[in-house]
Amino acid sequence: MSEDSVQKFLIGDVEVLRIVEWQGPFAPARQLVPDSGPQVWREYEEQLAPGHWDPGTDLALVAVQTWVVRSAGRTVLVDTGVGRDRERPGNPFFHRRADDLPARLRAAGVEPGSVDVVVNTHIHGDHVGWNTHAVDAEWVPTFPHARYLLPAADDHHFGPGGGYGGGVRVDDRLLYEDSVAPVHRAGLAELWQDTYRVDEHLVLESAPGHTPGSSVLRVASRGERAVFVGDLLHSPVQILRPECNSCFCLAPRQAAATRRRVLERAAAERELVIPAHFAGGGGAVEVRTAARGFALHRWTA
Repeated sequence: MSEDSVQKFLIGDVEVLRIVEWQGPFAPARQLVPDSGPQVWREYEEQLAPGHWDPGTDLALVAVQTWVVRSAGRTVLVDTGVGRDRERPGNPFFHRRADDLPARLRAAGVEPGSVDVVVNTHIHGDHVGWNTHAVDAEWVPTFPHARYLLPAADDHHFGPGGGYGGGVRVDDRLLYEDSVAPVHRAGLAELWQDTYRVDEHLVLESAPGHTPGSSVLRVASRGERAVFVGDLLHSPVQILRPECNSCFCLAPRQAAATRRRVLERAAAERELVIPAHFAGGGGAVEVRTAARGFALHRWTA
């Protein structure tokens, strides 16, 4: 799947569009998922290559993408990508990118002014970047008529009250100030905790570990189900071996427990798993229980 193409599927009466901001080789596999050993990737090579892992270079392939969800007559965005012209010195992939997500949304029939709700599954730079855009050197909301739903725990942790993530990464202060604080100043931010019902089909639930406020968005319509899992998963290897965390998980033990809990429910209730970062043509996958973790059952077309 190229950055310019749009994947579309239905979950009951809910329409989902996948808008890719960027995808390609990102980092060595065991740098991205340090809990995994080389034997793990080789064991599952047939399922991971070539869309999610290049065995020749040992690079994991990922995507940065936004999901458009049309539900109950409203347009909802799930995560907003990296953004344009951001100062991200801690991550060369995100530093001063020049992508144009609004143009890709318009090409898919989604005008920024028509977006009703923005869901940030958590506050990391590749999930909040297009919350805002620059107008006359000032950051303003990209989606001026939307409610921005932010996990309260992340807003505190990455905001000034939490010392901008405890001051561990300079990028945390920068991304909060250019992508989150302007939404607060505009009066569009809504903080939530535990659970939050977006509409009759969509419910946000806390899923901590990756960050303090990491969340998932559950969809249920006409007997069909899905779950947007944000950064609980960076690679399908974490479905096959759910004990394996990414290098970005702030509380690894909690993240692994949350990942297993969410995948167990997805397998039991036949929820389609929709991650934030899977590359390739299949952005979402059905899972089933397996001896060591979970199995990749079927990808969306």
